Amino acid sequence: MATKKTKAVCAPLTEAEPLRRALRERNLLRDDVEIVKEGECIYFPVKDVPGDLCSYKVMTKSFTLKAAKPHCYKDRLKLSKKLMEELPTSYDVVGAIILIKLPKTLFRHRKEIGKALLETHKNIRTVCLIDPVSGELRTRNVAIIAGENQTLTTHIEYGLSFDVDVETTYFSPRLASERKRVADCVKPGEIVVDMFAGVAPFSIMIARYAKPKIVYAIDKNKEAVLLAQQNVKQNHVLDTVEIIHADANDVEKVVPTKADRIIMNLPFSAYNFFSLALSIAAQTCIVHYYDIIKEEDIEARIDVLKKIAAEHRYILPDLSIRKIKSYAPREFYIGIDITATKHADVA
Repeated sequence: MATKKTKAVCAPLTEAEPLRRALRERNLLRDDVEIVKEGECIYFPVKDVPGDLCSYKVMTKSFTLKAAKPHCYKDRLKLSKKLMEELPTSYDVVGAIILIKLPKTLFRHRKEIGKALLETHKNIRTVCLIDPVSGELRTRNVAIIAGENQTLTTHIEYGLSFDVDVETTYFSPRLASERKRVADCVKPGEIVVDMFAGVAPFSIMIARYAKPKIVYAIDKNKEAVLLAQQNVKQNHVLDTVEIIHADANDVEKVVPTKADRIIMNLPFSAYNFFSLALSIAAQTCIVHYYDIIKEEDIEARIDVLKKIAAEHRYILPDLSIRKIKSYAPREFYIGIDITATKHADVA
């Protein structure tokens, strides 16, 4: 196969994903040659090497040229100009599966779109049309529009592997950096509770990249729990992560000790469970709270959380709000790092 020599940045496997994202965001990653994995290192072909990347090993290396083909699935479609303008510019990739949402106007062209996506992504085996996540079990309607009749896949993230069924469980690949950020915040010996664990990506990331005493991963969805158990095993964290099949409403019954850190990844509904989270919180507890909310409603939501905290004799002296991604016009997926401290007079 044809090769090309170019500048390259070498990163350990554990640091490869954040580096890839950074290179992509800064338009430094070459897209005409293949990324190379050799042993525990990943070699990224780059256009240039800024000074802030000089901490990585930099070299000149031969890379395999990519086969010439359209870079974008849109280039393979022959639709009217109006419909072309309505094609999604982004979609989720979970393992070997693409998840895409389409407006009703494009529904009749769904199979053409699925085929185009399949043809422009060599590692993709299935393309699914999806509805928003809904219900207590956080599932969604999934329709396969191209490729294999398969909704189970293995997703790789920061060197970890997660088995995910995109039809029966909830998983967001867009939270990869957020999961690693939270893991980096965990202090040695902490007791962590993941109240809505799904297939346990947060819990496993924490167990592998931090040194918690234990992580309790809770979920009501039986299918998610079964996959979480498999994920814990294949990522070698059986001694650190305890998977619990239970409703978050029963968290006081199933978690035998107070938590130093709690993860609440339940967009739209997490605030309904904040009271329960505080019922298992230590005297000082960090809560990683996630929500999908309109920008103008964020302050009101903060007021609700403070009111709930006061009812449990907690104060929230430190809240850090981040917009993680856009969900709809003026509506965002937000993360709030909350420090909850119990009043001294009831300590």
